[in-house]
Amino acid sequence: MNLFCDSKMDDAKRREELYRGSIFVYSPSPAAVNFCEFARELVEEAFHPYDPRVVQQTMAVERCVEILAELKPKFIHHPKSKALIQKLLAERGCDLGKTYFDVPRLRTAYPSDYLASGIAYAFHPHRDTWYSAPFSQINWWMPIYDILPENSMAFHPRYWDEPLPNSSNTYNYYEWNRMYRKSAAQQIKSDARLQPRPLVPMQPDPQFRVIANVGGVMLFSAAQLHSTVPNTCGLTRYSIDFRTVNLDDVWTKCGAPNVDSAATGTTLRDYVRATDFTPLPDEAVALYFDGTEAEFTPSPSAAPLSAS
Repeated sequence: MNLFCDSKMDDAKRREELYRGSIFVYSPSPAAVNFCEFARELVEEAFHPYDPRVVQQTMAVERCVEILAELKPKFIHHPKSKALIQKLLAERGCDLGKTYFDVPRLRTAYPSDYLASGIAYAFHPHRDTWYSAPFSQINWWMPIYDILPENSMAFHPRYWDEPLPNSSNTYNYYEWNRMYRKSAAQQIKSDARLQPRPLVPMQPDPQFRVIANVGGVMLFSAAQLHSTVPNTCGLTRYSIDFRTVNLDDVWTKCGAPNVDSAATGTTLRDYVRATDFTPLPDEAVALYFDGTEAEFTPSPSAAPLSAS
């Protein structure tokens, strides 16, 4: 596994490296900084007059959840979010005609004794592929405030090519959308929603944590085992993440190796083209059908779901 800092590699070669387990980190750039500033404006407006990083000191957790339940969908569906992703992808050398992205998420990591479930879920060690992500998925992640090792994210490189027994065989993306996603804001003290997780104790070390500056961008494969670091520094972490796939890789099923993922369904219907926001071609998505799409797909009249 290699760590590339401010690499000049083109996107095709970069994807090859990401599928081999490498991680890329880029210094703050204009588009990325603008994206973080926009997210920070929304966060500070929502929590005004409180400092969002220390709301746990003064705000009841139930009120915090109410704010997040409005703030996160507002960020996800704001037209400016899509426009800023376009600019960031272009800045990082992606072919916008072949690059598709899903909605951006605003993530929060509060001290665990305040809020670590539901809409502010603190992710246990996992691969995104356990959650029905395609193996060609690339994760883009950036902090919108300064972070520390004590409130960041950890990678567990031992497991890049080592299977970790897990419950991903119980997870179907379509069923998750139908059954659990809308209930995120109701999971305050604990989270009862079905989540794929390790079935045996894992070895967290060796691990490494990338401490990027505001607007610094980190890219990694959906197959990377990673986790939310228990927040022990007293400052809430706010970060942005979104995912991309390249259409050529979707057609050819090129991507990271599958060492232990058994989830069903696919998230590919969530992706839109970076040029005009049209969905992936139906024929491309159909390559990833496994028979569960008919059973669990919501009806066309179902209300849109907000990500948590």
